[in-house]
Amino acid sequence: MNKTFKLYGIIFITVLVILALLQLNKAEVTDWRKNFDVKEKSPFGLFVFNREADDVFKNKLNRIGASPYEFYSDSSTIAPHNILIIQRDVDGQSLNTVLEQVAAGSNAMLFATELGTELTDTLTVDFSVGFNESGNRLILTDRKFRADSLLTDKRPSGVVYHSLGKETEVLGASRNSDGVLSPNFVKVKHGKGHFYLHCEPLVLTNYYLLQPGSETYVQNVLSYLPDQPTVWFSRSGKVQSSSPLRFILSQPALKYAWWLLLAAMLLFVVFNVKRKQRIVPIKEPLRNKSVEFVKSIGNLYLQEGDFHNMMAKKAQYFLNKVRMDLLLDTRVLDEQFAKKLHLKTGQDVEKIDEAIVLLNKAQDPYASVMREDLVRMNRLLDEILR
Repeated sequence: MNKTFKLYGIIFITVLVILALLQLNKAEVTDWRKNFDVKEKSPFGLFVFNREADDVFKNKLNRIGASPYEFYSDSSTIAPHNILIIQRDVDGQSLNTVLEQVAAGSNAMLFATELGTELTDTLTVDFSVGFNESGNRLILTDRKFRADSLLTDKRPSGVVYHSLGKETEVLGASRNSDGVLSPNFVKVKHGKGHFYLHCEPLVLTNYYLLQPGSETYVQNVLSYLPDQPTVWFSRSGKVQSSSPLRFILSQPALKYAWWLLLAAMLLFVVFNVKRKQRIVPIKEPLRNKSVEFVKSIGNLYLQEGDFHNMMAKKAQYFLNKVRMDLLLDTRVLDEQFAKKLHLKTGQDVEKIDEAIVLLNKAQDPYASVMREDLVRMNRLLDEILR
């Protein structure tokens, strides 16, 4: 195992230990969202009410997971019954369906802070919002229930009813810290049945039902429904996930483990790809072949032993360089040329005279040339143009 993998292993284990310590020291966070979910044990869930509802309704309660619109659209004619809805708001199509059922003789009890215009216009009921930081005391108008009340001290909606129609009966009110009473629980006749509208659904949540004495107030409110079968549309306020990971994501410990696994796999892929990247080929620079070519040609002349030809080419190269660099006329290699070359190069006159003799010999096609002449001329010419 190389040092890189050891380093990655140490980092991964360190992260695991830090996350474990953070999880152990993590303070429990209370979920105060108004979810009205029958499976939630959070303060504003309906877990406690769902557990006790069968006893309250004498085992005549039927829980429906669909919306009223979906349920009544798929059902045949139903005998008069009770309808119970506990939600923050109700969609318009469902309210229209509930209106039809109540008109036919059913009774509906709605715990909701927002009612659609279809319902409020039909029942001639309007509402307003008035917040009270110290909370409101909810009471019932019936004398036999006056001793039973409930204080909404935690995130109340503050909704109350006003502009009530002639067919409306006030069953309960909300009293603020100044002693002012405002209707919050009313009964409205519609067709052959009745609507029971309560604008504070929080009274049925876990937080309030677990307060001493509050369950009596809730029982009194629910007692206004006739003793007949009750349909409770208990669809959760949250959409149930269809993902196969919903159980893992619903458990905090498993959820953190899942995200940690994904992060570890991502790190592994990133570093593994970096290590397995394609090897960059080494490109050598282009080699200068001219030097090799010259050496090859020189070796060829040496093997042939044609020293005269080599002296002639060396003489041509030297004279061409003198013409180009020193700007001297090389057509006649006489004393005048020797003096000018001496002045241009600063070399000894004897050396220049000796070189001119060898240059003339190289240019003479009938001259006899030896190896020593080639070597001597090559040395002299290189010294003159050095």
